[in-house]
Amino acid sequence: MFEVETLKKYVIIVAGGSGNRMGSEIPKQFIEFCGLPVLMHTMVAFKTAYENIEIIIVLPEGLVSYWESLCSQYNFKVHHQLAFGGETRFHSVKNGLELISGEGLVGIHDGVRPLVSKETIVRCYTEAAKYSSAIPVIEVVETVRVLEDNRSKIIDRSKLRLVQTPQVFEINLLKQAYQQSFNPAFTDDASVFESSSNEIHLTLGNKENIKITHPADLIMGESLFRVLNLI
Repeated sequence: MFEVETLKKYVIIVAGGSGNRMGSEIPKQFIEFCGLPVLMHTMVAFKTAYENIEIIIVLPEGLVSYWESLCSQYNFKVHHQLAFGGETRFHSVKNGLELISGEGLVGIHDGVRPLVSKETIVRCYTEAAKYSSAIPVIEVVETVRVLEDNRSKIIDRSKLRLVQTPQVFEINLLKQAYQQSFNPAFTDDASVFESSSNEIHLTLGNKENIKITHPADLIMGESLFRVLNLI
C-alpha cells in the first residue's frame, strides 16, 4: 500500500476508434463536442484531476498528422506523448506502456469517455495505490436475461456490474501482465491483469461516464456536459 500523493501517475488514453458506428467520416474521438474534439475534453478531465499526470495518447499511425492539425486549430496545449495503435486494443495499450518507465500508477482510459468525473478519477488512483488495481463500475438498474440453448432466463442483477474506465493499476504489475500472449478473451485491461493471477478491486464509477459511440450518445453526452456545468 502506498500514499497516492507520492506516486507518479500516468494515463494511457486509447483513441483508435473509427467513425463507422457514429455514421461519420471523422473518427469519433475527433468529432467536435461542446467546443472541442471529444478526445481533448477527455484529456482535460485528467489534467483537472491531477495537474502533474503524464498523458499518453494511443492513435493509429495514419491519424497522427490529423491530430496534430486539430491541436493547432484549437490551440490545444495540454502536454502529451503519442504512441501508435496496434492490431487490437491489447496491442495498443502494450505500445503505450512501452513509453513508461519506473514505478507508480497507470490508468487506461477510453478516449471517447469525456464525461468521467474528477471524483471517479481520483477514487480510482487512490484505491489503486492501496489495492494495486481499481476498476470503476456502476450497478445494473435494468432487468437482465441470459440466452442459453435457445431459451432465456433471468439473472440476479444485484450480482452484476457495468465496467467503465479509467482502469488503474500499479505499473510494474500491469507491464508483467502484458507480457502474456494476446487472447481474444481480453476485452479490457482488467481481464489482462486478472489472467496474470492478480486480483481486481472494484470501485464506484459515475453514471455520466458514457462511451460516445453512436449519434445518440453524442446528443446525450452534450446534454450531460451542459447540465454538469463542464463548459
